[in-house]
Amino acid sequence: MKTFSAKPHEVERKWYVIDAKDKVLGQVAVEAANLLRGKGKPIFTTHVDTGDFVIVINAEHVRLTGTKEIDKIYTRFSGYVGGKKVETPRMIRKRRPVLLVENAVWGMIPKTRLGRSQFGKLKVYAGAEHPHEAQQPAVREVR
Repeated sequence: MKTFSAKPHEVERKWYVIDAKDKVLGQVAVEAANLLRGKGKPIFTTHVDTGDFVIVINAEHVRLTGTKEIDKIYTRFSGYVGGKKVETPRMIRKRRPVLLVENAVWGMIPKTRLGRSQFGKLKVYAGAEHPHEAQQPAVREVR
């Protein structure tokens, strides 16, 4: 018996829609990351992009549990003296709400060329509308 290894041209990609309205951020991100990586497929291969396209809608209505809305901190550094920027989810939600979902999903995929190509298949929208109706995406429920 041989070990199966998927080839990039053999992968069949589907489109999925995840509605994040009143869903917990981490659970939405886990579902999206697993679909992007292709973890639920029988042909999953770690070094090949076997994942699907994921559309997340209503990202501005995603929920954080406990006091994370005001206590959690997102930090970034420009590289210059005094270039440290600190934001809370509440500040990010006002400025650009899709970043909450994008940052959560980015933390769950590999930080390699493969991970960057998988992350490129994620489409996040703040509202309920998206321009991908032609792909006939299937609805994916988050528990």
